[in-house]
Amino acid sequence: MNMESIMTDPLARLLGPWAADITVESVLLRIFLSLLMGAFIGWERSSKRHSAGLRTFMLTFLIGTLAAIGDSCIFIASGRHGHFLLSAGVVIGAAIIAVHSVFYSSRNQIKGLTTAVGLWVAVITGILLGMGCYAVGIAAFAALLCILLWFPPLEAVLNNRSNHFELHLELTNSISLQDFVTVIRRLGLKIVEIEQNPAYVGSGLSVYSISITVSNEMLKKYKTHQEIIEALKSLDYVYHIEEMRS
Repeated sequence: MNMESIMTDPLARLLGPWAADITVESVLLRIFLSLLMGAFIGWERSSKRHSAGLRTFMLTFLIGTLAAIGDSCIFIASGRHGHFLLSAGVVIGAAIIAVHSVFYSSRNQIKGLTTAVGLWVAVITGILLGMGCYAVGIAAFAALLCILLWFPPLEAVLNNRSNHFELHLELTNSISLQDFVTVIRRLGLKIVEIEQNPAYVGSGLSVYSISITVSNEMLKKYKTHQEIIEALKSLDYVYHIEEMRS
């Protein structure tokens, strides 16, 4: 496995045989790289106030790296190739943690999906580093960082021009819902679904999750979701309204 790493990984080939073998130096290098990458991704998540931040991502990268190093040590001790049991267990564990980090907010919005997938990618990247696949690990880290840093603005532009979006709507009373529906239709919007949010029962507000399709051709061409929402905010009976995003 180590000789294959020397032949296939350009960074290991550049550094020398020690970088592909399980040596004190190579283990320290792999751990250092995993912590450094975890710190960068964790900083990005923390700066946007996500639940999984600096320490979580550093530990996620680290546990993947340690699992791969552990598997390599088992191979060397047994004198034969075997299964990546530790690495497989870590990937499964990361998937379970990722699933449980996704939740619905009180506004029926899916939260934590990007962070959950990011944790999964992080542990796999850590495993690649632990196996001595430096070039692939660094490439995976760069791709993850670019997706988290640069794609949100692009995604926001695409979402804002989409013909379909969802609203979180808070009305001062339930009687005004019919008036709101009438206004929506006059604007050239089509209501696909309306669901009352039970989390606000007893608050004095009537709260709904509304799925909307833009059917008016002029609105499709010239109006963004935010401009439509700003127009709806001017209605007297609208207490609060915002677009729901994952």
